[in-house]
Amino acid sequence: MFVCRACLITWLPTSYVLGNMSALAVGVWAIAQRDSIDAVLMFLIGLAVTILTDIVHFGLYYAAGEIQYKSVALDLFRFSGGMAILSLLLKPVSCFFVYQMYRERGGEYNVNFGFPRITRNGDTYQSIDHQDQSGSSASSYNQAEGGKPGPLSY
Repeated sequence: MFVCRACLITWLPTSYVLGNMSALAVGVWAIAQRDSIDAVLMFLIGLAVTILTDIVHFGLYYAAGEIQYKSVALDLFRFSGGMAILSLLLKPVSCFFVYQMYRERGGEYNVNFGFPRITRNGDTYQSIDHQDQSGSSASSYNQAEGGKPGPLSY
């Protein structure tokens, strides 16, 4: 709704309209298809991308639009800009609720950056105190004498 009001006057480029309407279409799909986790995740990613692109669009086009519509329709331009900024301010709140919907549908946020984790779960540790002492070190690595690898045992 705010995006439509932001487009009352043409101070924003077409990419603003297409990006926000695409995210809105994916949002309708996510709501209509209640069992799809992927639709909700795509909607969340779309909202996050439109937050970044809206900031860039406002930074690039607001001053030029204000100069362009200064004498003709300054009030309409300010209303349109206000609706676009209000839409941008409400998008993080929408992202929060969409993320909650994603979690309710069974989605998990598993991102592993390769950093080791410290856990207090003792079940994942392997004890090094009780090693098998039945063979030599060469036979424990399944090697024959002379340093050549031996047959594999399955």
